[in-house]
Amino acid sequence: MKNRINLKSAIVSGIAATVAMTLFTFMAPLMGIKMSIPAMLASTMGLPIVFGWIAHFMVGIVLALIYSGIYLRITKGKSSLKNGAAFSLFPWLMAQIIVMPMMKAMNGMSFIAGLFSGSIVLAMASLAGHLIYGIVLGRLYNPEKEKSYVENLSVR
Repeated sequence: MKNRINLKSAIVSGIAATVAMTLFTFMAPLMGIKMSIPAMLASTMGLPIVFGWIAHFMVGIVLALIYSGIYLRITKGKSSLKNGAAFSLFPWLMAQIIVMPMMKAMNGMSFIAGLFSGSIVLAMASLAGHLIYGIVLGRLYNPEKEKSYVENLSVR
């Protein structure tokens, strides 16, 4: 199993985890929080919403590939709920201190205004969504499931 990544499992689990996170964002308005990742992405890109949806799922797949190909190797861990949740803290933190501020700046606001989504409530909702993503990813990704491997990947 050394250096083995199951691409099919990573892609499928990344899509499923993105769906789970997205379902959480659909429930957010019930708690008084507006969260539409695809709309936010599309707005920042100045493109129709369909491109926001594509970008949202692409990010989810790329994160799953990072989890399966880099994170699990560095931590020498197996895919699990705990490892998935721990991994999800990294993309959440990057979103809060880099991505959201950049998106605010691109829309004419200050970089500082975007730190931690500009609101502790939004930042905590984002954390919950990322944890859901990570837990689903950690539960579903299985490098041994099927023969769809990339072996001897060198990541240093």
